[in-house]
Amino acid sequence: MRKTMTALLLAMTLPTLAMAAPGGDHRPDGDRGPRFFHELDLSKDQERQVHKLMEEQRRDNRELTQRYLDKLPAADKQALQTERKASRDKQQAAIRALLTPQQQKTFDEQEAKMKERRADREAFEAWKAEHKKAN
Repeated sequence: MRKTMTALLLAMTLPTLAMAAPGGDHRPDGDRGPRFFHELDLSKDQERQVHKLMEEQRRDNRELTQRYLDKLPAADKQALQTERKASRDKQQAAIRALLTPQQQKTFDEQEAKMKERRADREAFEAWKAEHKKAN
């Protein structure tokens, strides 16, 4: 149990740290990706292939994290969800406090859309899980 919790905490912490890291690799002209790849002067085809490989790695990491989460007892999963929601709510409130009234209005509208998409995704995932059980 202790190893599982340690692995879970590590799996949860790494994406948070990655998202909190400075976005120094983003270019003003809209290019994304590590500076290393920009300095290689890749062709468009090479860029697509590199981005595809990077996306596959992100997907594999999400699947690995999900496998660890699936092994947790229901009570631990619920506690983790509650903690993540509280952290997200705190961050959203801090961001909102930095905005002008007009920006807050736009932020609130976007947040409402995001919650709607999240609810749709959760409904779809529930349907998919039920459909998988039926087959």
